[in-house]
Amino acid sequence: QVQLVESGGGSVQAGGSLRLSCAASGLIFRLYAMDWYRQPPGKQRELVASIGSGDSTYYADSVKGRFTISRDNAKNTVFLQMNSLKVEDTAVYYCNARRGAQQNWGQGTQVTVSS
Repeated sequence: QVQLVESGGGSVQAGGSLRLSCAASGLIFRLYAMDWYRQPPGKQRELVASIGSGDSTYYADSVKGRFTISRDNAKNTVFLQMNSLKVEDTAVYYCNARRGAQQNWGQGTQVTVSS
């Protein structure tokens, strides 16, 4: 069965950086597109960044130039480097492994940015 485990969340001051990791197991990782979503308090979950099986990337406008998604197929891991963090980046961040209609979610990791 597919398992995704996020790590790297925490509390940081505005302007700081965090690096999230998502370790995947139970799937042929290189065949899957990987997404990072986030859910701010009281709001809906939103797509932050994606990286395809061919390494194409997508970023939400709100994080362009500040966040970088990458993957290491040898380690079955996807990363989200978050720089210049803002208070509005506060959310639970979720990893998603996607192939066709199949989606698999991690349990989430909390990111809190204070002013």
